[in-house]
Amino acid sequence: MPIEERLRTVFRDAGAEGRLHARAIDGDEDEGPGDTAGAGCDADEPVVLASVFKVLLVLEFARQTVAGHLDPRERIRITAEHRLGGWGTAGCLDDVELSLRDLAHFAMSVSDNTAADLLLDRVGRDTPGLLAKELGLMETRVVGGPRQVLESMLVDVGARDEREFATVFPTLPADEVHRLAALDPRRTNSSTPREMTRLLRMIWRDAAGPPQACAQVRMLMSRQVFRHRLAAGFGDGVRVSAKTGTLPGLHNEVGVAEYPDGGRYAVAVFARTPGLAANSTGTDVAIGTAARAAVEFLRSTASPRPS
Repeated sequence: MPIEERLRTVFRDAGAEGRLHARAIDGDEDEGPGDTAGAGCDADEPVVLASVFKVLLVLEFARQTVAGHLDPRERIRITAEHRLGGWGTAGCLDDVELSLRDLAHFAMSVSDNTAADLLLDRVGRDTPGLLAKELGLMETRVVGGPRQVLESMLVDVGARDEREFATVFPTLPADEVHRLAALDPRRTNSSTPREMTRLLRMIWRDAAGPPQACAQVRMLMSRQVFRHRLAAGFGDGVRVSAKTGTLPGLHNEVGVAEYPDGGRYAVAVFARTPGLAANSTGTDVAIGTAARAAVEFLRSTASPRPS
């Protein structure tokens, strides 16, 4: 069975639709328009980034700190008015004060939406999108941060605040929910699986900015605490550095798998389910299984590594 069909079968058996791309970090294959390197399924179809956008955000932050435009030790006070839903500071009962570099740490390690939104204020709300274009990611668009995504969802369901949204949202028909702007790649932060692996390849090859900035992003991605998607598919012998992204019915993760023999592979997986639950064990397992299958295919078809 061709690898594309094998991958589609993995997602179909889990009751999901998946789009995936995997590529080797090392090697001399071409990139940019017309890029066909790697393996996957529907790799050039548009996908909603959700919190995967934080990779671009933290890369821009790292580039600005290395250039001396931002002091990573600058402190930001987080109050109740700043808090958005999700992990990290969203669960704090009292005001919190963090440095910019700790905002970046929380944004990547636990996908803290508030930390990401405040960091976006400091780097400039237009800069992650401009960075994508500078890096040649022409199918990648960034229209806002976590707060803009939340506000668009409130508007689309007619809710005045998060509490009212929590009451109204579960009563909406699934087809109406799937029409929300936050779930439509034409109206929110979006990209393609192929462009996301291209971004990761540039970061791992120190080609997305100064080497020190790329190293910061790699380090922060290695600290992600969530291990239920990509990492679970590869097992203990493979080092996985990654970033998840989740919205109702959307289950994403992009990352790099590094094998003991030195092989390094970027993988981007975007799965969509008919159900709107944020957590789907079957889909999470399929993400890891499909990612491993794509990488193992690349390893099986690659030229022998020099001894």
